[in-house]
Amino acid sequence: MDETIRPYDIHDDIARVMIPARKLKAMVRRIAAKIDADYPDPQQRLLLLSILKGSVVFMGDLMKAIRRPVEIDFMKVSSYGSGTVSSGSVNILLDLHRRDMEELDIVVIEDIIDSGKTMKYLTQYLKNKGARSIRVASLLDKPARREVDFHADYIGCEIEDEFVVGYGLDYNEKYRALPYVGILKPEVYSH
Repeated sequence: MDETIRPYDIHDDIARVMIPARKLKAMVRRIAAKIDADYPDPQQRLLLLSILKGSVVFMGDLMKAIRRPVEIDFMKVSSYGSGTVSSGSVNILLDLHRRDMEELDIVVIEDIIDSGKTMKYLTQYLKNKGARSIRVASLLDKPARREVDFHADYIGCEIEDEFVVGYGLDYNEKYRALPYVGILKPEVYSH
């Protein structure tokens, strides 16, 4: 008897696809068009600031869809303890060190906003560092989880309070490379 073991397929951990790849592309194009409209002067220095690691896929597609000149940079912040629970405090793990902050209009690129604490803290932090202006573009917004008054300037779409992965979003560093946003099966993260 041949006992062939079926190879692991990461897609099997997904309960259902919430946002397919084609819809993600449309969301990115819509946000890019709004950014182009809000920053029409090509001499204006626009910095897309990716919040690592979750927003990298979104920012990669977004910067290709924006038609005006942009600069890019990265920060890494953490508000999560282990797995799915936020620690409630924001830790800057990789800071933005620029001598030209007062010349920059910054669009912070985020994968998802839930409690709002990280983005509220980060936008104030960047203002204190002297940025000329700050806006936030988030692929996803989860308003049911909001704990502070914060609203992004550009939102791909609002979602229900589901545990989502894919298109940069992860669970324990897995699932970022999925080409869609999917709902993770509870048995994957609740054991």
